[in-house]
Amino acid sequence: MEYRRLPKGNENISVLGLGTSSMGASGEKECQEIMSMALENGINYFDMASADAEPFPAFGRAVEGMRDRVYFQIHFGADYKTGKYGWTTRLDQIKRSVDWQLRSLKTDYIDFGFIHCIDEEGDLQKVMENGVLDYMKELKKDGVIRHIGMSSHTPSVVYKMLDTGLLDMLMFSINPAYDYRHGEYAIGSVDERMALYRRCEAEQVGIFVMKAFSAGQLLNAKTSPFRRALTEYQCIQYALDKPGVVTVLPGVRTREDLKRILGFVDAPAEEKDYSVLETFTPQEAEGICVYCNHCQPCPAGLDVGLINKYYDLAKAGDKLAVDHYRNLEKKASDCIGCGHCDSRCPFHVDQTGRMKEIAEYFGI
Repeated sequence: MEYRRLPKGNENISVLGLGTSSMGASGEKECQEIMSMALENGINYFDMASADAEPFPAFGRAVEGMRDRVYFQIHFGADYKTGKYGWTTRLDQIKRSVDWQLRSLKTDYIDFGFIHCIDEEGDLQKVMENGVLDYMKELKKDGVIRHIGMSSHTPSVVYKMLDTGLLDMLMFSINPAYDYRHGEYAIGSVDERMALYRRCEAEQVGIFVMKAFSAGQLLNAKTSPFRRALTEYQCIQYALDKPGVVTVLPGVRTREDLKRILGFVDAPAEEKDYSVLETFTPQEAEGICVYCNHCQPCPAGLDVGLINKYYDLAKAGDKLAVDHYRNLEKKASDCIGCGHCDSRCPFHVDQTGRMKEIAEYFGI
């Protein structure tokens, strides 16, 4: 298992986490077995926005004596008083639900507390006016919450929350369909979404990816907006290549689902290669480097994707990106203009032109 460090913290988080949205339908016994299997295979991050209450007590039993090996993501706004998922912005209901989640998980602290599913500016205003955010800040001050985050599908709402400086992480839907304006949650233009990812990395806000498969639609040619199916591994790698991303949280129903997802860890690069996207990406997405490095190997030894990434981050205000670029062994100025990367880029980026632009920007 590969791990990535949370930018605002010391936590090393597995690049494959676990979503619990549809797990409860399999029953508590299977939920507990899934949790145990995940831990045995190096997964340490678990999102608890479930459609049912069943995973909570099952996970509580599974982690007894091992709480320090697990990171739980608890949602302030997910309500399970009926045994099924409900959504609320009321502080009294949120307090009751969070208390129940903690008791069920047999823990007295929350690794990652999330303002849950804020897609409208009006809902963000309610959370602030109802005292939910103040409550979470109080819990963080008392050490009950280690980090504050938010889940959302709407870039403009995320920008408003980023302006507060309170977020350590963001749960966001990233997949080719949404990034390229296809699907219910395909909110924001290609440029706006990429700018959000870059801003998160520049401000050290880790991104935790939900809906990497677009609710399964991308995995079936009949339901894919591109009329071609992608694989789970292609979708996972696509998300992991975006700036700021720490982990991807695919949902599983059974141990068989989990076993298949775990295959990503040892899968060869060709099984994760999503360059097939070049055949169906929209015109507005062409010319945008997504740092996939399908242009490699560079005859001059440049890491083209990383150079592009540091350039975009530097323009977004990330001062560390400037230092990272200057410490590269090979810089944009070392480009020999051979056109190898231009001919191989799935997204038709003029990389040789970009290298000149980047060299001028950094002065080296």
